[in-house]
Amino acid sequence: MTQRSVRSVLVVLFDDVQSLDVTGPVEVFAGAAKQAAEGGPVGGGPDDAYRIRTASLDGSAVRTSSGLTLVPDAALTDEPTPHTLLVPGGRGTRDPDPRLIDWLRENAPRAERLVSVCTGALLLAAAGLLDGRRATTHWGVSDHLARTYPAVEVDPDPIFVRDGNVATSAGVTAGIDLALALVEEDLGRDIALTVARHLVVFLRRPGNQAQFSAQLTAQTAQREPLREVQQWITEHPGDDLSVESLAARASLSPRHFARAFQSETGTTPGKYVERVRLEQARRLLEDSRDGIEEISRTCGYGTPEAMRRAFVKSLGTPPAEYRRRFHAPARPARQQPTH
Repeated sequence: MTQRSVRSVLVVLFDDVQSLDVTGPVEVFAGAAKQAAEGGPVGGGPDDAYRIRTASLDGSAVRTSSGLTLVPDAALTDEPTPHTLLVPGGRGTRDPDPRLIDWLRENAPRAERLVSVCTGALLLAAAGLLDGRRATTHWGVSDHLARTYPAVEVDPDPIFVRDGNVATSAGVTAGIDLALALVEEDLGRDIALTVARHLVVFLRRPGNQAQFSAQLTAQTAQREPLREVQQWITEHPGDDLSVESLAARASLSPRHFARAFQSETGTTPGKYVERVRLEQARRLLEDSRDGIEEISRTCGYGTPEAMRRAFVKSLGTPPAEYRRRFHAPARPARQQPTH
């Protein structure tokens, strides 16, 4: 049997760290290690695929932003260079200990893979590790990251971004998506999906998926007719959603409607419709057994080719490939008790 190599994962801890930024990815890597150990060609324990360690500057316990206490395995200075160095976020990234930035600047480049979750990107940027790279972070600090570190190419939209051996993710739960992507890369899709199901994460989201849904990205209109139109779009993606049709529903002229909709929601009617249709098509590809042609009609694309162009433009992958990667396997029927 082929022996899989052990990948060490070192998670950096500091006061006011966001606990889920730590525990989310750790649970993914630990679950993957267990699945790999139970699945065959690895050694005799759950740490054979990933060996996970946590460390703070001096090895002392840290208090998370939610008040939990985390006790690290060691001090950062006592840890060897890991395969994967994971830097979480949290309030502690606002005014970090200079010694932590110095340690990252000196040691992080030696890791084979450098990962940040949420505002952990601020620590990597402060250490100069994101200069010249594309990166993302929590939507609430994207502008701050871009202004403070202009050498970083900040993309505020995706839930995670890969640039060479550096991977950055958006807020909190996006760290789970990124960790699952890394597990799929390391150990294969089956193990990644098994871990996702175990954690009740429905399926791993693609990295270029937007941090917000259409409904969250756009502001809620103030005027009742416009709010009703937003709801109508969400509930009827396959209907005629042209500006003329939507304007008539709002009892406004097309020009007045388009101007008012953008003013109150922050996006044009056309872009809002595009997002809603894409989200609905994604959900159907993930959840249903409907054919691509039927889904394209249901979601208002009209033809499979029109839907394919929309998927490639927004997600970088055609619908068939998206379904192959993210469709939930059918659950076995629940057996009825026998008497």
